[in-house]
Amino acid sequence: MSHSFQPVAKKFWTPGVIVLAAFMLAGLAAIIARLAGGLGYVTNLDQAHPWGLWISIDVVTGVALAAGGFTTSALAHIFGRRFYESITRPALLTAALGYTFVALGLLFDIGRSWAFWKPLVYHNYNSALFEVAMCVFSYLIVLYIEFIPVICERFKDRFPALGTLYNQMDRILWVFIILGVVLSCMHQSSLGTLMVIAPTKVHPLWYTPVLPLFFLLSAITVGYPMVVFESSLSTKSLKLKPEMHVLAPLVRITTVVLGLYLVLKLADMFIRGTTGYLFTGSAQSNAFLLEMVLGVIVPFVLLLFDQVRRSPRWLFIASTMIVAGVVINRVNVFLIAYAPQTSQQAYWPAVGEFALTAGLTATLIFLYRLAVTYLPVMPVEKEAIV
Repeated sequence: MSHSFQPVAKKFWTPGVIVLAAFMLAGLAAIIARLAGGLGYVTNLDQAHPWGLWISIDVVTGVALAAGGFTTSALAHIFGRRFYESITRPALLTAALGYTFVALGLLFDIGRSWAFWKPLVYHNYNSALFEVAMCVFSYLIVLYIEFIPVICERFKDRFPALGTLYNQMDRILWVFIILGVVLSCMHQSSLGTLMVIAPTKVHPLWYTPVLPLFFLLSAITVGYPMVVFESSLSTKSLKLKPEMHVLAPLVRITTVVLGLYLVLKLADMFIRGTTGYLFTGSAQSNAFLLEMVLGVIVPFVLLLFDQVRRSPRWLFIASTMIVAGVVINRVNVFLIAYAPQTSQQAYWPAVGEFALTAGLTATLIFLYRLAVTYLPVMPVEKEAIV
């Protein structure tokens, strides 16, 4: 490996970490209530609204925002751009934690949590959801395998067997990196397939036969901005130097993919004749305009300027817009655009749904901080600011 990594020698229990612990306790209370009383006890879900905040945020959005793992791995190890290798470990850590909590979120969301293992045994090859489940499960295993060298590097001096494993992993890791990219592309696109099979229930602004392509493109688009977002927050929190020499050229790729996504999105609307829904003033049209303007058009224009790409503040702002745009897109497709014909009233998340989502998010950040504090995740070039 051409880069060296080290744990961050910083105090772990800070006021921010204590706040995270408080949110984690609130999430734990929601989990206990959900397991004890069932879905109806802590959520506003019903027969007309079988999914809500947990699916749209914890699962679908979580999968999209974890795309930095496979996009950075592909760039550094498959396309041979070793210059970007320093950001792969933090991205893989974020992806591994993200997919872990996607699985946990789905576990709490399904009605019979104890039957989570059944797709592994009872296969339905005609189901898009089965394909998503298998790919996510397989990719989660691949992510942990890709993270094994980090564990070995940390403890190989204490346990010689880990040193041997580390040397062997370095030779075969490329197989799992390629497998991870393939699996990611499959389930990122198949999440869009889930809504393609519901043409009468999804608003025309979002419903399109090429929705799987849009889900895949948007996941690739958000991969590098999510790396910038995570890197900016972690370096600020840990008082480290931002890696602008890596992040600035990285988002040039984002600009190209984001521009392609915008062109295809507009072309699809004109071909399907859905532009008439844009300015109707409805909740759907306003949500769609917010998604496109905030999450696509404005950051695309900003990233065209070299001054923005080289400014830590403006790069973070533009990247945050793209991340927010993907979050809004997933919420729009699975909640705002989805209108069951049997629905008698609008869905709004209950307090327990917000508490569990906040608790899972806080736990993810807590574990990320724990990992970078005690494991060699961050590159040694990040020196503390005096």
